[in-house]
Amino acid sequence: MGRGRVELKRIENKINRQVTFSKRRNGLLKKAYELSVLCDAEIALIIFSNRGKLYEFSSSGMTKTLERYQRCCFIPHDNTHERETQSWYLEVIKLNAKYEALQRTQRHLLGEDLGPLNMKELHNLEKQLEGALARARQQKTQIMMEQMDDLRKKERQLGDLNKQLIVKLEAEGQNLETIQGLWSCCGAAATENFPLHLSQTQPMECDLQPVLQIGYHHYVEAEGSSAPTGMAVETNFIHGWVI
Repeated sequence: MGRGRVELKRIENKINRQVTFSKRRNGLLKKAYELSVLCDAEIALIIFSNRGKLYEFSSSGMTKTLERYQRCCFIPHDNTHERETQSWYLEVIKLNAKYEALQRTQRHLLGEDLGPLNMKELHNLEKQLEGALARARQQKTQIMMEQMDDLRKKERQLGDLNKQLIVKLEAEGQNLETIQGLWSCCGAAATENFPLHLSQTQPMECDLQPVLQIGYHHYVEAEGSSAPTGMAVETNFIHGWVI
């Protein structure tokens, strides 16, 4: 008994719809590949899911096939504006295809959407990741070595600067010791040439000596003098010099 005719309509169940899409997409890609191999046909297949993901197959390269499609389908007309519009439309299609391919590659590198990939594609992806990891580690090691070289240079510079400061400090210390020695020698010589005398404990004894007085001296009349009373006698009186 043959199968009944299946009515084609949108599958309402989300899970069933996703499963059916995956199965039929893989079948369609497989059929396109088989047709290109068996019949030596140039085939380009583009599929967009309801989530906006791109799935494509091309036997000779998507860009090459689209350019060939453009040359075959769009015959030049007299209308220049229409021809230019069609050219831009195909250019947009090619750019969108490249953009979707790059996004798909990025998702694969991040470990996403790996279900449609076969063993060969997964192996190639693994090689790409290993190569990227090796290059990242090599770059990291190089940067670390450069930083270590810079730190060694700074260490040598600081060591040289420290040695210079030590030599300068020692020279200044020697100069200070020389100056202190000179001051000590000068102080000892001054002490020998000019000895210090202690102050006398006894009061100073001074001999009274005659003095020289120049000028008028008030003379007081002695008793029994013949000079009139009440008159002052002024005379020049000079004491003698005593040697």
